[in-house]
Order: sequence, then structure tokens, then C-alpha cells
Amino acid sequence: MHQGECLCGKVKFQITQKITDIVMCHCSECRRVQGTAFATNGNVEGKNFKFLRGENNLTEFKENDNKSRFFCQSCGAPIMAKLKNNPDYTRVRLGTMTTDVNEAIEKHIFTQSKACWDTICDDIPQHKEW
Repeated sequence: MHQGECLCGKVKFQITQKITDIVMCHCSECRRVQGTAFATNGNVEGKNFKFLRGENNLTEFKENDNKSRFFCQSCGAPIMAKLKNNPDYTRVRLGTMTTDVNEAIEKHIFTQSKACWDTICDDIPQHKEW
């Protein structure tokens, strides 16, 4: 089981499965959302993702017709994203986890658009796009 929360602690959640499809995304959108070189995200089935508190403290940003991102409205921490074309899954921001994540990162994605000041320093597979 995993738990996570936002910076101010008003939003807290638990995950009752292993996190899958963990990637470090270097696209310009993820950089802007995270305010750093990349975002580390993983999938969980919606039935295994549960808010312990603060679901009503989330703000939704509809990025496009398919994708919504959710943030704590108090501290601005990015919590998760949801895709209309994949409604059974929640894409969790691993930076919010308060428990150890022992699942492996599978790959770096969108490395062709990574920040010019970003250097990838590991042996995890890299992909220019998705």
C-alpha cells in the first residue's frame, strides 16, 4: 500500500496496488506543471485509489478534451491526471508519495524535448517520444 499527500497536507490519498507504467516525462507540458526538468508519473486503477481527506480541496485544470490535471487549491501541488479515453486509471504524481515507491521506473519519455539544461544520468531506457 502507498500513501501520498500535497505539500500542505490538506489532500491525502492511498493506493492499494503496485504503481505501474512509471515514467519520467521530459515534455514541455510536464516541465511547466512540475516547475522542474521532468515529471515522474505512474498509473493506478481508479478502484485502488482512495482519498483519505481533501478531495474537495482539489482544483481541476482541463488541459484539453481528453486530459484533466488536479491540484491542491491551497498549496498548488500537482496530485494526479485523468484521461477520458482511459477512465479506469489515475495518473499519480510520484513526488507526492509519502511512502517508499519500490516499483521500477520504466523509461524516460519525450527526451527530444527535454530542457537544454537537463542531463539524464542513469541507464533507464530513453525514448524521444511516448
